[in-house]
Amino acid sequence: MTMPQRHAAATVVRPGMPIPRPMGRPMNAAAMARPVPAQHPAAMPIGRPAVPAPRAAVTFLTVAEVASMMRVSKMTVYRLVHAGELAAVRVGRSFRVPERAVQDYLRDAYTDIA
Repeated sequence: MTMPQRHAAATVVRPGMPIPRPMGRPMNAAAMARPVPAQHPAAMPIGRPAVPAPRAAVTFLTVAEVASMMRVSKMTVYRLVHAGELAAVRVGRSFRVPERAVQDYLRDAYTDIA
């Protein structure tokens, strides 16, 4: 036994019952083709580049990823972040460390043993 299919064209109008109305605001072609006023922020002034220049990609690492990269515990990474020795960004309740900050820290942490 199959389930009966509902079709929009098969609506039955019963006496005394309200007519089903479409959902949402009615759309007409004039409202959709309305030009953007010149003082509107979406209107692009002349001389502005159409596409912004791409930014340099910044790769963020989690504390666990930094710890495995440096071969230390996560607590050591947290200590470095809280001491200000390792730059980090707080996102919600966790930290994200830029990969460049890890590379700079490791480069500066080398000691010359002779």
